[in-house]
Amino acid sequence: MPPGSEFAEHALDLLVRVGPPFDTCARLRRMFGGHGIFCDDVMFALIADDTLYLKVDDATKPAFLDAGSLPFHYEKSGRTIELSYVTAPDSASEDADELREWAHLALAAANRAQARKPAKKKPAKKRRNTRS
Repeated sequence: MPPGSEFAEHALDLLVRVGPPFDTCARLRRMFGGHGIFCDDVMFALIADDTLYLKVDDATKPAFLDAGSLPFHYEKSGRTIELSYVTAPDSASEDADELREWAHLALAAANRAQARKPAKKKPAKKRRNTRS
């Protein structure tokens, strides 16, 4: 099992126990040395260094910070980069009932972020030469 996979599987199992929609749509994907957790192809959580981080936006971040969550950040080229993910509150780290509200807030923030992204352009169809 790759490093961090055991915790990632545990976090996914906890999210599945939260119930709908996570019980049917939550999927784990390895990425960037960690894992992303997706629901309907929208990433709403990530795992780095055996820590579960949940997606936040301006509407949800204050509630997470008030509950003691810490921001996800990393170093790149001597700079600290902070992403829109925060740790799950301590009360939710092992309790699916406690995690339920936070997971739904994270999915809502992820869906809002997804809706703001411009639609991907489809490749142009090749024209057939109709000249004879």
